[in-house]
Amino acid sequence: MDCKATVNIGDYSRGGKTRGDNRAADHDMGCEERHTPFGLVDEDGGQLNLDFGSSAKTSDFIVDSLEAWWEGLPEWERAVTTHIQIKADNGPESSGKRTQFLKRMVDFADDTGKTVQLLYFPPYHSKYNPVERCWGILEQHWNGAKLVDAETMLEWAKSMTWKGIKPIVTLSRKTYEKGVSLSKAAMREVEARLERNPALPQWDILIRPA
Repeated sequence: MDCKATVNIGDYSRGGKTRGDNRAADHDMGCEERHTPFGLVDEDGGQLNLDFGSSAKTSDFIVDSLEAWWEGLPEWERAVTTHIQIKADNGPESSGKRTQFLKRMVDFADDTGKTVQLLYFPPYHSKYNPVERCWGILEQHWNGAKLVDAETMLEWAKSMTWKGIKPIVTLSRKTYEKGVSLSKAAMREVEARLERNPALPQWDILIRPA
């Protein structure tokens, strides 16, 4: 899973071969509407989920999107799953040190009843995250298109394919507060639930459901 760079909505040039009317703004100053894409790709089946957030990119937005992905899986698939392995970049909103993210992931493990393993790519190696290839395909797909409103953005995202499969695309209008963090006392309780790999304590974290 990963979040992509924020997408500015409006009459802006996006590079690539122009599609339709080629008159566009030459800069993005003053943009009033932006959306942050969150992507999660199933490496086994190839299904890509894209959730476009209208608010800040936060730990809560990421975990809410993760929970929505889980709830969207068929009941039989959730039933047979025992272990959820998540590969992620060690970004500020989802790192192995981010208190709110780790708390939410402990809650996620408890709510699903599944063991969750967080595996992080080290700095400057995010290109090896499989979802990065999905972002590349999306950029190629809508390059040259002016994303003048949210509906246009969503329709372009829905029409791309990854491994021959169209993504599941959603839009979140929920407002998220920045800078949410736990106190040291609260974090001690969360940390007690984390099984950090002694060799890679920041990069390999196991969370068992209560």
